[in-house]
Amino acid sequence: MSSKTLISFTAVGLIAGLVFGIYLLDVKNTNQLVFVEGPSISIVTEKFDFKKGEEIKIRIINSGTVPLTFPDSSYGLRITGLSGILMYSPKPIHESDFQSYSLSPKEEIEFVWDQIKNDGDSIHEGLYKIHSKGLNPDSHKIEKSTTITIWK
Repeated sequence: MSSKTLISFTAVGLIAGLVFGIYLLDVKNTNQLVFVEGPSISIVTEKFDFKKGEEIKIRIINSGTVPLTFPDSSYGLRITGLSGILMYSPKPIHESDFQSYSLSPKEEIEFVWDQIKNDGDSIHEGLYKIHSKGLNPDSHKIEKSTTITIWK
């Protein structure tokens, strides 16, 4: 093998490793709960890697200093594949058209997901994003997501 080929393969390997590392830093964000001044929402799971079929406890926490409101009892929770295809969202309970759901600062709500999709099928192994979306007092959207892995 010539030295030019060796240098080319080494350069491609280094660039690919760098790009993949940056991607994993973004996908595997381990900093789940940070309290900040102003509006903020956090999604916390007890770990990042789960066995297939294991229940996943998801805590949605108001990690800011202002109350957040949500349109229904699902608190904006959505679980998607990395491509953005919706896998699961809790069925909201609409008890009254006048009732709103809110979280005061440092208040939280917990959901448990049994890894069953909305269509009743079990999910496959892979990476999934957990999203939550609410509104601050000025009606601006506040969103957060975290990534988990389901293993066999």
